[in-house]
Amino acid sequence: MSDAYAREEQNNALLASLSQKTSALKHITLDIYDNARSQDTLDNTNEVFSNMSTTIRGSAGRLTRMARQGDKVAVLKLAGGLVVVILLLYWVGGWIWGLLFG
Repeated sequence: MSDAYAREEQNNALLASLSQKTSALKHITLDIYDNARSQDTLDNTNEVFSNMSTTIRGSAGRLTRMARQGDKVAVLKLAGGLVVVILLLYWVGGWIWGLLFG
């Protein structure tokens, strides 16, 4: 009887050890997932800002060309568009800031 009891105690100890290792593995897996998700967010943010930078450069170039030609209505339209882009950039930046630090 004592041999069976000793084996049962040994099984319980091994089971507790296995449970702790499984729990540690679960936490590591969740940390890896969270890190990958935040890295994906950073990659998407970089892509968004890169696209906005390209768009703003193109708009500034068109604005310069139109200003040289003297087309005031087109210059005003483009200036309004730039204001909208800047406001969108401000909104997206605030949203991203909230995701990262909120």
